Amino acid sequence: MALFLTKRTFQRFPIQELYVLKVLHKNSVSNNGFSASKRFLSTNTHRRTFSSYSSDAGRFTHGFKRYWASLKWFSIPASLGFAYICFQQYGHIKKREKNKISHSNPEELLAKNWQVALYRKIPSRAMSRAFGQVINIDLPEWLRWPIIGLYCWTFSCNLDEAVVGDIKSYPSVGAFFRRELKPETRPINVNSELTSPSDGVVLHFGKVEGNEVEQVKGITYDMTTFLGPGHPHELDCTPKDKTCLYQCVLYLGPGDYHCFHSPADWEVKLRRHFPGDLLSVGPSIQRLIKGLFNYNERVVLSGTWKHGFFSYSAVGAHNVGSIYLDFEPELRTNLKGKYIPGDYGEKLLSVTDNQGVCLKKGEKMGGFNMGSTIVLIFEAPKDFVFTAETGQKIKYGQPLGSLGNE
Repeated sequence: MALFLTKRTFQRFPIQELYVLKVLHKNSVSNNGFSASKRFLSTNTHRRTFSSYSSDAGRFTHGFKRYWASLKWFSIPASLGFAYICFQQYGHIKKREKNKISHSNPEELLAKNWQVALYRKIPSRAMSRAFGQVINIDLPEWLRWPIIGLYCWTFSCNLDEAVVGDIKSYPSVGAFFRRELKPETRPINVNSELTSPSDGVVLHFGKVEGNEVEQVKGITYDMTTFLGPGHPHELDCTPKDKTCLYQCVLYLGPGDYHCFHSPADWEVKLRRHFPGDLLSVGPSIQRLIKGLFNYNERVVLSGTWKHGFFSYSAVGAHNVGSIYLDFEPELRTNLKGKYIPGDYGEKLLSVTDNQGVCLKKGEKMGGFNMGSTIVLIFEAPKDFVFTAETGQKIKYGQPLGSLGNE
């Protein structure tokens, strides 16, 4: 067996094949041809061939390191710059849409009927039940701080106001939603005729014109559909010459305190529960869907206060199917099964004969899971004025309205 190796041969063969030739040379019978090849392998030509491979690899490694260093320092400012541009563009779009809303006819912004029907096809009730089960799962102590702490950080929850300030003391996210606050953090304004029933944002307020109630400026819904037919307001609480009907809507965000309280001294005589959808009640959705509150599940409490008729409605929302009342623990909302639109269940609330549940201003009434909406519709003197402003962040117990001579 003879192998004739030339300089061109070694230049063509890769390193692995040269190694095989070495092995063959070692295990083969020594002859002149292999002796020649052995001499060739020991020459400078061979060393130069291998060193060329080594130098190429070194140059590649050095070039890659230089590229990586330049890429690393370029990508950070480039990414930050791109993010800043996106943020600026988002601000411009948001401002443009806000101007569009403020200068447009509210009716033009409403969603089409088919769009509303399609939106209502979302299984919001089942999703809310599933969400309720998830947030009420007991968490191991080591997992409470990451999950509940992240929620607090995201929605700016103030733990200093809570009776229990240690996150690890809350067994579940749902328990944190229902946390109690220190009384001194929410002093009740005793001089105001009406105080805020909850923490949240004042979305809208004003007089009720006819049978239409404004959910946002320019968008109304039917009051009889909302409160139910044959409501006490229609029977014996019609406003007199010196009084008017007023309404106020407050939105509870995810980070707000989720319990609601009595805004005045009043007597609850009737409770109605309307099964329904659990659509989002955020301000942007309220501008799109006319009569949104009439679609959603709600608990309507009605009775009287010193100026006449008074109603207090807790409206469910997306992921907020659970509404509970402290004075009626057997109440259950967002139950399984289909419901008939417009149907409702009602209960006369009476502690003694001809007397309902008497509530004091600031007294806790019940609560939600996550966030939702409170709607007040009440009778008051014509000189009643709201002391809050639209869009104002408010806390329960703070002044909401008073008489003109106060």
